Amino acid sequence: MNQAFKLAAMAAAAALLSGCATFSNDGGFGAVVQATRSRSGAETRLLRNEQDRRALDEQLKKLLAEPLSADAAVQAALLNNRGLQARYWDLGIAEAELVQAGRLANPGFSFKRTHGGGEVGIERTLGMNFIQLLTLPLASRIETRRFEQVKLELAGHAVSMAHQARLAWIEAVAAQQGVEYAQQISDAADASGELARRMQAAGNWSKYDAAKEEAFHADAMADVARARKAATASREKLTRILGLSGREATAYRLPERLPDLPAKPREVDGAEAVAMRDRLDVQAARLSSEHTARSLGLAKATRFINVLELSGISERDGERRSHGYEISVEVPLFDWGGARVAHAEATYMQSLNLLAAAAVNARSEARESQQDYQASYELARHYRDVVIPLRQKISEETLLRYNGMLLSVFELLADAREQTAAVNNYITALKEYWIADANLDAAIGGKGVQQ
Repeated sequence: MNQAFKLAAMAAAAALLSGCATFSNDGGFGAVVQATRSRSGAETRLLRNEQDRRALDEQLKKLLAEPLSADAAVQAALLNNRGLQARYWDLGIAEAELVQAGRLANPGFSFKRTHGGGEVGIERTLGMNFIQLLTLPLASRIETRRFEQVKLELAGHAVSMAHQARLAWIEAVAAQQGVEYAQQISDAADASGELARRMQAAGNWSKYDAAKEEAFHADAMADVARARKAATASREKLTRILGLSGREATAYRLPERLPDLPAKPREVDGAEAVAMRDRLDVQAARLSSEHTARSLGLAKATRFINVLELSGISERDGERRSHGYEISVEVPLFDWGGARVAHAEATYMQSLNLLAAAAVNARSEARESQQDYQASYELARHYRDVVIPLRQKISEETLLRYNGMLLSVFELLADAREQTAAVNNYITALKEYWIADANLDAAIGGKGVQQ
């Protein structure tokens, strides 16, 4: 067997070794689905074709048929947000790079024929990149780590999208509820202003007192307009996150009010430790550092040999045959690879600092979110258990005095306005509590990883 055939056999063996680098059945997306489900409580999937889109349309119809709950909003966003779907294809790119890293470059074959003086010369060359064969296992391991990192990053994007959807839902429902109570205050002010105008016309009230009531009504009308503006903006923000368009963007309904405050706050023990263990951004930063470290090792191993090709040669010159091989190597005369190593080292130090920053931020956000959750719960409970009952008691006493002709109708209307304003403040406190609740989930790594 001549040298050319030996080299061909070597290339074939290498090809068999690299043949295990194939695409997975689900493209690695199953890990993203599982991580997202465990942290958000909702499903997600990659829409690959028109059949998947039609199935999603049917699912969205069912979700939007009823008033949209917070969980349904999260589910719709994870399935239908186009920006998130675009990011999911990063996984396909990463897997393609992984498969490519596990495969040898195609060998090169050249054929040369010359003739002259009655003689014919034939030269055949089969060449392959030998250095790639040596570094193939290490390159495959590096891309494998990169593939795992992309899975974590995409799961992190999905969990972040779930968090954004929940926050947008809370804002939209609270804003819608705020319009209702702002309108109640405006209606009470309208009634008070109309009565003031009549009493002034009858000569029973001064222009000063009537102007005060009319000014209050004018402010109340402005508050209604401001509340409607906020409700429109918050609803449209939710619509964008849900990825809705056309009739669905305007037809879906929201609940009339936010969920009630729980009887007691939930306990999260060791929030910082949970965040360090379960937050996907921390895990992705850790994998990035490991990936960069391995890349640095590869850069050092190949810094002096950039191209190494081994070729088998078979020549025939007339009746004379000759066989051999040729090795070509790039001579490091001008580029000794120092710049590539320095680049890798700088990238590695950068990744280490990014990992440290992610850890510091995770710990701080966990502490802040836990404290904000406790404070928000206490404030909302104060309104529910103290302020609102007091306002109701005052309203009952005011009505008794009005029935006993001890108070005027204006005092009765003013009390109604104050009671409605207190309820509106409670709505704001309740909204802040649910936002703090969602932020705490995000800070410790997801809804499904609480202690």
